[in-house]
Amino acid sequence: MKRSKKFIFPLSLLLICFSSLCGINREKDLESLREKMIRGQIESRGVRNSRVINAIRKVERHKFVPKQYLDEAYEDHPLPIGHDQTISQPYIVALMTELCELNGTERVLEIGTGSGYQAAVLSLLSKEVFTIEIIQALGKSAAEKLKELGYNNVTVKIGDGYKGWADKAPFDVIILTASPPEIPDALLAQLGEGGIIVAPVGDYNQELIKIERVNGNFTKETVTYVRFVPMIHGKD
Repeated sequence: MKRSKKFIFPLSLLLICFSSLCGINREKDLESLREKMIRGQIESRGVRNSRVINAIRKVERHKFVPKQYLDEAYEDHPLPIGHDQTISQPYIVALMTELCELNGTERVLEIGTGSGYQAAVLSLLSKEVFTIEIIQALGKSAAEKLKELGYNNVTVKIGDGYKGWADKAPFDVIILTASPPEIPDALLAQLGEGGIIVAPVGDYNQELIKIERVNGNFTKETVTYVRFVPMIHGKD
């Protein structure tokens, strides 16, 4: 009688298959959480611009937060990213992006790259994004992450956001992700005609404001009240 041969499935292959399956399930879970975030935190609070919502849907926020906060990536609050900085609450990112009124043709200046998440969202909605980060470690990490994920229309600079980026000006939109006591004159000067600035302003009591430049004059609107980390001024 011939004995049947036993097929031995290599343990290493089993582990690879199990790991891959877990990875797929994890990605599906995160996608579900992202969709829940959009419905429960963003659309429910009045963000209606479909382009903004689609951009938020496409950008995988969990890839821009530290690993220890992965399970909180789509929750309704800011998260630490190191160096006393944060990635903003999802709703605030969506609201500020909507206020920028982007149609895809703009050159955008972002002050405060942080993790790179806001820049990634902006990159899907505009022509070019120039983003400045004063903390070298954050700027370098964000630049690497954005390149790795294919956001190729974003340029990161390590520098003082108070000075803006004069040799790339004028900008159609300027957005600040940290709060100065008031909008720096350099940023006002670098805003093009018809342009928009969206920024938190103030020390402890902060306003989210929208500034528009029309016929050389600036108009200001207070949108809501917020709490951002202070904008750091570089050493002269």
